[in-house]
Amino acid sequence: MRKISFSVIIPAHNEEAYLGKCLRAVHAAAASVLPLKTEVIVVANRCTDQTAAVAEAMGARVVHNDEKCIAAVRNAGVRASSGKIIVTCDADSCMTADTLKEVRQLLKSGRYIGGGAKTVFDRMSLGILCSTLYVAAHIVPYWIRSRALLTGGMFWCYRSDFDAVGGFDESCVSLEDLDFAARLKALGDTRGLKYGILRHAYAVTSARKFDRFGDWYLIRDRALTRQLFTGKNREAADKFYYDVR
Repeated sequence: MRKISFSVIIPAHNEEAYLGKCLRAVHAAAASVLPLKTEVIVVANRCTDQTAAVAEAMGARVVHNDEKCIAAVRNAGVRASSGKIIVTCDADSCMTADTLKEVRQLLKSGRYIGGGAKTVFDRMSLGILCSTLYVAAHIVPYWIRSRALLTGGMFWCYRSDFDAVGGFDESCVSLEDLDFAARLKALGDTRGLKYGILRHAYAVTSARKFDRFGDWYLIRDRALTRQLFTGKNREAADKFYYDVR
């Protein structure tokens, strides 16, 4: 039996409409690293739809977690996995087919602790562009403190290094991705390793929150955006993430 090399962790809250496309993209990426084995873990979080059924029908392993904390959901998926390399991806995002191949190349080079990936929305507008720039302005302090361009959305690293930084911080109800990136980068600094952004592979993510709330809503509701970027505001996180769908 082949030893599992990659574990792709996908948190999913009522994602039946998006999960199939996400999983097909993961399968295509897994094909590019054969004969290495890739397992897919879907963490069904408070689902009331057919998310789990879709995942199982497409060959993913399903674990359940009912916490309203995305950090805890991601960590539950990693605990259930057994791969040497951990890759996280959101259920409404699709990694490109070369993703796992490039992750493997960068980690095998011995120059990277791990890293993230660029994300692009599946549609663009002036409102989404301005909102993206507005959000980036809030992220700048993280970049300055970390002395690196940190991204969210999709992460990759060796499982041993995920464990070394303690996984995602479950005291964060938002911004857990940037917090994780900063700590992973700091671990790399102690070893003379880089935090990398995939150069060729990337993720295409849904613009569904803009579809629902409007392309300008992050700018229109600036108080909410500022609260989200504290990472600890439960009311804002529920409104933006946990009570949606």
